[in-house]
Amino acid sequence: MKRFLTFFVCLLSLQIVKTSAAPLLSASTASSRNFHTTDTTFVRAANQLQGYHGTLTERRLDSIKKDVPLDYNEFVQTYIDLYAANREEMGHVIGLSKYYFPIYEKIFHDAGIPEEIEYLSIVESKLDPNAVSRVGATGPWQFMTTTAKLYGLNMDDYVDERRDPIRATYAAAAYLKDAYEEFGDWLLAIASYNCGKSNIENAIAQAGGATDFWSIRQYLPVETRNYVPAYIAVAYIMNYYSKHDIVPQPCGFSLKVDTIRVDRPISLYSVSNILNVDIKILALLNPAYRMQAINGTPANPRRLIIPECSKSAYTALYNVLNGSNYVPAPAPAVQKTYVPNYQQQRSDDIPAFHKVRKGETLAAIADKYGVDVQDLKDWNHLKKGHIQPGMTLKISRG
Repeated sequence: MKRFLTFFVCLLSLQIVKTSAAPLLSASTASSRNFHTTDTTFVRAANQLQGYHGTLTERRLDSIKKDVPLDYNEFVQTYIDLYAANREEMGHVIGLSKYYFPIYEKIFHDAGIPEEIEYLSIVESKLDPNAVSRVGATGPWQFMTTTAKLYGLNMDDYVDERRDPIRATYAAAAYLKDAYEEFGDWLLAIASYNCGKSNIENAIAQAGGATDFWSIRQYLPVETRNYVPAYIAVAYIMNYYSKHDIVPQPCGFSLKVDTIRVDRPISLYSVSNILNVDIKILALLNPAYRMQAINGTPANPRRLIIPECSKSAYTALYNVLNGSNYVPAPAPAVQKTYVPNYQQQRSDDIPAFHKVRKGETLAAIADKYGVDVQDLKDWNHLKKGHIQPGMTLKISRG
């Protein structure tokens, strides 16, 4: 699964490295592919950030460590500095976490996933349920279509459960649990969430069987090398934001909500009028509905989340939901929110096809264009993933 970060991570490449590609968080560009050749330059620059700064941060990370290792090094420090410098955006994310994190924590607890992995959703989407990456990864946990279906998420003309914070979190928990059971290490499970299990397996083999992230890091795709340090940095900032003058911002909607089962078609527009609630708020609380309309049926009721309202408003809504003559009002289509990836490659720079060259692997081609290996297999009907020089591969689902 391919992922992306916040737009401000792009600033890192301008501020730290102008002559070589600085490592940032998710879908990589052609320039960032050369990062492995500039590790020494990056480390030399990042080493200047340590000393007292490093030992203090290291102690703080150690104090919040639970089940997931929160190792400290120059790569982690660089991302801490990056996030800490973007106070307004991180303040907004902290505000959103007041709503989303209780959802994540309950689901993770039930699934046996460490609670602190909830920070990964910030790395993925900044807690934006409408986030869409340039390669089509969608929702707060940034699922690609193939992986989403594999983990039980439904997508049709009316619903995209990748956007549903509840359903998507169950799927993310299932993936992470599978990855942990395979690799026995939470940082490797997190890295797998970014680049896929096959890339982790290949990196372990190249590292002579090493089974910790830092030992196999150099063999991973560029974006994944920096995905784990970014996760650790987010964990730090979310616990020590006040030390960096970051002020939490209101999330923009009520944290107190109610859930209603809807067993007939109804538009969010109608609910907005009945409850006198801004349609934008209702759409944000119910992001999975593509048409801002809930296609509930008695056999398949749907979830409607609304802010707490007065008793009279609930009575009016109940009458509409149970009325026999209700006709849904037309509703505008949901507008996708595109958040730029750090080190993002422009979509018009990505070709529709790739001709396989001698020595290329499917994993290397997937890494080059910021797509998932499994998606490449599906788009090109490759059952075993074997490719030959001269083959032409589709680089998108089109």
